Amino acid sequence: MQPSTPAPVTQSWSISDESLGRYVYFASESCIQELLSASDASRSDTADKWKILALENGIEISKRRSGSFHIFRSRWLLRSVSPQQFITVANAIDAAKQWDPDLVEAKYKKDICHNLSIIRLRFGDTSKPVFKNREFTVYERRETMDDGTLVVAVASLPKEIAAGLQLKQQNLIRGFLLQSGWVVEKLEDDSCMVTYIVQLDPAGWLPKFFVNRLNTRLVMIIDDLKKLAQACRVDGPI
Repeated sequence: MQPSTPAPVTQSWSISDESLGRYVYFASESCIQELLSASDASRSDTADKWKILALENGIEISKRRSGSFHIFRSRWLLRSVSPQQFITVANAIDAAKQWDPDLVEAKYKKDICHNLSIIRLRFGDTSKPVFKNREFTVYERRETMDDGTLVVAVASLPKEIAAGLQLKQQNLIRGFLLQSGWVVEKLEDDSCMVTYIVQLDPAGWLPKFFVNRLNTRLVMIIDDLKKLAQACRVDGPI
């Protein structure tokens, strides 16, 4: 009789608030620069290796190869929706609600500073296969650039740091939001150009082609978020 193989143990790192803040700040800074680069309309899609997949309901959907999981981008000109209106619903929690209605937990776990937070997202056993019994521990950073462009950067913490902040439940799979976020550029007549980026690794035993196909649907949430934004009234900047 062969000995049983012990279950893998996820290593966790106990990290101080200062070290956590420093790590998340620099990681989010890199994510912000990636988002701004992806939203730059002056760059050639061919040179930047973006491939346009479709134009649906005024939304341009593109992808770029990056490792096993493609990065997907959607861009849409939102008329009569100001950047301040849209940015109120451009966050990790509202996006997750659009990804899958069976989101069972969405909590701000820790505030690093006024515009940088740690969030936990948990999906239940009735969720879609790519989210079923999965959790994500992500940072969310919101910045206003010098030209008024609004950026929201969201990505997962490394699994060791996430385990130190929130022990993973045995029945859950810890997925990874490799990078995601919004770039909202102000235009005339209270309109804005919104670029949304997402690269998701749900982990577990899912074919990569299936995950990449689903990611093309995730970037379509701009349509749903637009409706939420139109229902919001905003009196000032973020």
